[in-house]
Amino acid sequence: MGMMQDFKQFATRGNVIDLAVGVIIGAAFSKIVDSLVQDVIMPPIGKLFGGLDFSNYYLALNNQDPSLPLAEAKKLGAVLAYGNFVTIVLNFVILAFVIFQMVRLVQRARAKEEAKPTAPPAPPEDIMLLREIRDSLKK
Repeated sequence: MGMMQDFKQFATRGNVIDLAVGVIIGAAFSKIVDSLVQDVIMPPIGKLFGGLDFSNYYLALNNQDPSLPLAEAKKLGAVLAYGNFVTIVLNFVILAFVIFQMVRLVQRARAKEEAKPTAPPAPPEDIMLLREIRDSLKK
């Protein structure tokens, strides 16, 4: 029973829940970035490289016809799909840049929050009593 209690305490800590939320949001955000790369960014790059789908670029390792689409070439044997790799690397770079910008904004917001002047803490009660006594003696 002790192990289950320890696990429950571990699983309900704020950090674990925050991590779970981050992973779920990250997975959804990854799909958005993947669509951005494949549907918006890669088509113009593919057009620059001859109007072909960039993710279909590969080197045939089994003497496949280079004009075959990637899926067909894979059926006939091993291929080095460098176009797909480039697409995934670009995906990662965009995702890393966006996350960097988000972290940067959070750090700036925290710095502004810390920079705000805060009211000095109220003096302890004994100091207040001593001040009252001093003021009474002055009168």
